[in-house]
Amino acid sequence: MTYSIVSFHPHDGSLGFAAQSHFFAVGSVVGDAEAGVGVVVSQAFANTDWPHEGLSLLRAGATPDDVLEALIAGDPLADYRQAIVMDATGAYACFTGGSCAPHTGVARGEGVAAAGNMLASDEVCRAMVAAHDGHGEPGDHGDPESASTHARRLVRALLAGERAGGDARGSQSAVVKVVDGVRGERPWRHVLADIRVDDHADPVRELRRLLPVHEGFRTIGAALFAPPLVIGDPSGIAAADAREMVEALTAAAAGLGGNSEADLWRAVILLRCGEFDAGGTLLAELTSARPQLREFARGLERVGILPRAEVRP
Repeated sequence: MTYSIVSFHPHDGSLGFAAQSHFFAVGSVVGDAEAGVGVVVSQAFANTDWPHEGLSLLRAGATPDDVLEALIAGDPLADYRQAIVMDATGAYACFTGGSCAPHTGVARGEGVAAAGNMLASDEVCRAMVAAHDGHGEPGDHGDPESASTHARRLVRALLAGERAGGDARGSQSAVVKVVDGVRGERPWRHVLADIRVDDHADPVRELRRLLPVHEGFRTIGAALFAPPLVIGDPSGIAAADAREMVEALTAAAAGLGGNSEADLWRAVILLRCGEFDAGGTLLAELTSARPQLREFARGLERVGILPRAEVRP
């Protein structure tokens, strides 16, 4: 009841998967990825234990073939399942049980595999792999090699699957998740993208719309959660770091449309590093458009995030 694609990005070692289904919140059940470990997707009449058990086996050093063999052997209903297992090197194994509802399909490439069931066409999986590898929707071929490129490739592949017929029952939910290639004790720190559309008339296109929003808010998060740009002692702000983040937030704002969050924190950083004219002008523009921000700014002054207005020149 789902189609998915799993891939490895050799430039940075990132791993990812994307999926679409006519089922509510497919991202909560279809699979998972762990940085430096691998990806496991379980679908059709899915066994939702398989992603967790499969990642545990990969973590312990099992190969993708070994993982599939163990999962299938431990499940008397495995014939109704479909799965892809990929390790941290991009090696993978695929399985489609004989009792999965047709059309079923699997397509393979170098470091990429797609699988689906209940498909409207047996072309869906081949179309996804071709699009992921740069032979589908035009416009992305010149993207720099990056984690955001990886996520866009995966979503582009889903769009190609939709154009080839997609799920025979229609569309309802979609997910894309990308993790980096660094294995560690805190894998949640290595998630580069985790975007879910749980219930939407066109979930894959909604994923595509959300990607630049996600990228913009990753920049905002980098400013908010890395002291001393926004929190901590502003005397420790390096001028070069401030300039770099202000430029990054300016670029992020351009991709966020009418969302002013990047501009707000750009104003805060400018004020914290003593750029009172530029920061004050930007903050005034923001408060003019949204008067509620005036009290918010006073609150930031009270807790020491913003310098008090009376001490600004």
